[in-house]
Amino acid sequence: MFRSRGENLRSVFVLLFLYVAFFLLEHQDPRKFSALFRFDLGLVTHGQWWRVVTYQFTQAGEGWVEALSLFVTLLLVYMMGSAVEEEWGTRHFVTLFAISTLTTAGCAAWLGVPLLGSYFPYFTLLFVYASAFPQQTFYLMGVVAVRVRVLAVLALAVLVWGAFSGGASNVAALTGALAAYAYYLTQRVRVVAPPPPPHPSLRLDTTAIQNGARYAAIRQALAAGADAELERLMTWCEREIVPNVNICPPADYKPENADGYCIRCEGFAECSARYLRTQRAKSVRPPLVVPQVPHPDAP
Repeated sequence: MFRSRGENLRSVFVLLFLYVAFFLLEHQDPRKFSALFRFDLGLVTHGQWWRVVTYQFTQAGEGWVEALSLFVTLLLVYMMGSAVEEEWGTRHFVTLFAISTLTTAGCAAWLGVPLLGSYFPYFTLLFVYASAFPQQTFYLMGVVAVRVRVLAVLALAVLVWGAFSGGASNVAALTGALAAYAYYLTQRVRVVAPPPPPHPSLRLDTTAIQNGARYAAIRQALAAGADAELERLMTWCEREIVPNVNICPPADYKPENADGYCIRCEGFAECSARYLRTQRAKSVRPPLVVPQVPHPDAP
């Protein structure tokens, strides 16, 4: 799936901790939180460099809406982020977050707009997760089954609509998500599935065909009593013996049996050679010894 997995250092848990910590700070004094942590190019140029990252760790709304926003953020980061980091590795996952966050801040600086919002889990991470695990299904409210690809398409539609309707922050978020997604595309590896095996009725069993031809030649040579042909067949069988194959006792050499087990076995060449040696031993009989009877006139 990905070009390199790398070592997994569980950076997702660091993000979860930061989301909770910044939520507690924001909950105490939202105005002061916004003034201290939102992205503002003028303040960044005066040395407040932390703003290029901290604007991501905020939640929308107030009261229970803000708590619900935190819950959804933590759920998405844990579910999708841990899966992506597990597959991709910590280095690539952190790089993905950095590209998304810094590109979004850079675009906002170019447009001259402030930023304050959790864009990474709702857009960049969702797009990458939907591409890496397209068959994943989420159950909204525990009942409605929705493919993650559908959620990603809806999120992209909302983001594009917001960008074209005049939302400069949406343009910045879209730019950051596209830059991070481009990084994902450069690192993934397309896995080509092997072709499906042919239907059993269409599969050609070359082993059975070769063994069948071997057995037909053996029968013909035995019927004709051609010793030279039997010798050639024995040499052929011994040359094609597959080592370390468990073969059956001689009594189970049944190439014409209805189950066809022998004719498909890898040890058929060894059994054929053994069978030929047995038949040759039977055909070679000891010479008949005629006892000599002494002649009656002999002294």
